[in-house]
Amino acid sequence: MPDFHPDFIAGFIINMASILILVLFCYYQFSRNRAHSASFILFGMGVFIITALLHKTDISMGFAFGLFAVFSMLRYRTESISVKEMTYLFLVIAISLLNAVSGLGPVELIVIDAIIIALAFLLETNIFMEKLNERVIQYEIIENIRPENIQNLKNDIKDRTGWDIKRVDILHVDFLKDCATIKVKFKPSLNGYEETSPITPESYTR
Repeated sequence: MPDFHPDFIAGFIINMASILILVLFCYYQFSRNRAHSASFILFGMGVFIITALLHKTDISMGFAFGLFAVFSMLRYRTESISVKEMTYLFLVIAISLLNAVSGLGPVELIVIDAIIIALAFLLETNIFMEKLNERVIQYEIIENIRPENIQNLKNDIKDRTGWDIKRVDILHVDFLKDCATIKVKFKPSLNGYEETSPITPESYTR
């Protein structure tokens, strides 16, 4: 039966509270991805338990980050995840390693975790940078991709989708089919509704 030191109990509580706040109030609040949220929480808990228990065998911080590298390679190789998910995965593992093997007191750990969480939350809001959704769509009115007609392009897409278009990038032009592949960046809807189905040229035919 392992002897759980009070420092281990305190670190575990701080770690779980920090990860729960980071995932639920920063990531899930803005992404609404339940599967990744649950994975982040479980991943953070597992990393903390393993590194905290192995730390008693004189494992260095360098070895702990070696474990982090192993966890990163083992993680989700069957599914590619976005840069945002990778960033939160890194934060979860970094917080767990910090709480497990840093040797800092509870107050220092809480302060550092709080700074990380606060920064993540602020960057998810529009305080520092405007948050924009983006979609890659097929567009069939080829004359609207001309530089002088970009405003017409934005207005046309806005009329059809209701999106508040902020930027349009032309990715590919197919003159044989008279259509273009474009990336549209737009402000998220206030009611939280977000179009997720792909938009095809057929759906844009007048």
